Amino acid sequence: MRVTLQPLGLAACLLALASAVSAQEGSIGKELYEAHCAVCHGADVRGDGDMADLMKIPAIDLTRLAEANDGVFPMLKVIHIIDGRTGVRAHGNPMPLFANTFAAARASAADPYGGVIAARGKVLSLVLYLESLQR
Repeated sequence: MRVTLQPLGLAACLLALASAVSAQEGSIGKELYEAHCAVCHGADVRGDGDMADLMKIPAIDLTRLAEANDGVFPMLKVIHIIDGRTGVRAHGNPMPLFANTFAAARASAADPYGGVIAARGKVLSLVLYLESLQR
């Protein structure tokens, strides 16, 4: 038996799948933010976390990244800051290497690349969450 999908049905399936993935990424991104970033950047993502008073260089308001970049969220730049490819003085240059933290939790001898893939997925989820919070 051969099953064919009508274009409209296929589009509906893809839209539903994309919505589910986006919602999951937002949830994962929020959890990662709360676990790794909120202590400095604050629960409201505006740079007023519990450690903000102790920092020599203030944590930035992460809701204004797009505004500071002519209205376009700087996706690649944010990814590079989080994963350590671009340093940030406030974080001791580079920022705490969350990509390594995420990878260490997943890497194994049986699956050495799984850690890298998992780390990149988590960094992307975190960045997509930050993108969703832009004003």
